[in-house]
Amino acid sequence: MMDWQAFWDPVRLSLQVALLSSLIVIILGTGAAWWMARHHFPGKIVLETLFMLPLVLPPTVVGFLLLMLLGRRSWVGQLIEWLWDAPIIFSWWAAVVATIVVAFPLVYQTMKNGFAAVDPDLEKAARSDGAGEWRVFRSITLPLTYSSLLTALVLGFARALGEFGATLMVAGNIPGKTQTVPTAIYVAVDAGNMPMAWAWTLAIVAMSFVMLLLTGRKAPGAERPRAGTEVSRESRG
Repeated sequence: MMDWQAFWDPVRLSLQVALLSSLIVIILGTGAAWWMARHHFPGKIVLETLFMLPLVLPPTVVGFLLLMLLGRRSWVGQLIEWLWDAPIIFSWWAAVVATIVVAFPLVYQTMKNGFAAVDPDLEKAARSDGAGEWRVFRSITLPLTYSSLLTALVLGFARALGEFGATLMVAGNIPGKTQTVPTAIYVAVDAGNMPMAWAWTLAIVAMSFVMLLLTGRKAPGAERPRAGTEVSRESRG
């Protein structure tokens, strides 16, 4: 017989971690991609390589580095423990941090490509009508990258949902506290509990399928604003 309480706890935690981390990483990735697309400076290629590094590193290496950075012996870990009166390691917040790090390259690269496709003449037209950088970004740039934004959000969520190695290193596998679906599947298979392993596998396959299906749908992108009346009206707002 299925233990539904044991089944739902990892599913709930995985969705909680993936939702929060995807919302945070979409903000960080979008901001970083916009800034990198609009600025040129010495060492830019080095910084961009660092942004993309978690994409090619083994997840256990990412987890080990985070463990060293956030552990109780590091000044960062000690500062966090002093501020929140509890260590971040082996908590579900550690899983959030791990999934943010591994999902960031996907979100960053997707948004960078989206910003590169925006016609700079439209932004220049808005600036010439008196719009500030924030209004240009909010009213011109962001609507034109709607499809990329949606894709980045879904990819970030799906990547966070399936993260295993880094999460296991920094958050552990504590049932009801830090155990996500990927780690629960690993433990179930190791224990020979195939019904639970299959149930969790089908659950995460279904969730991942829905996320990828959303990226395949044609996003209702904003109509391309003309460098005339619409831009002028919006920028003067």
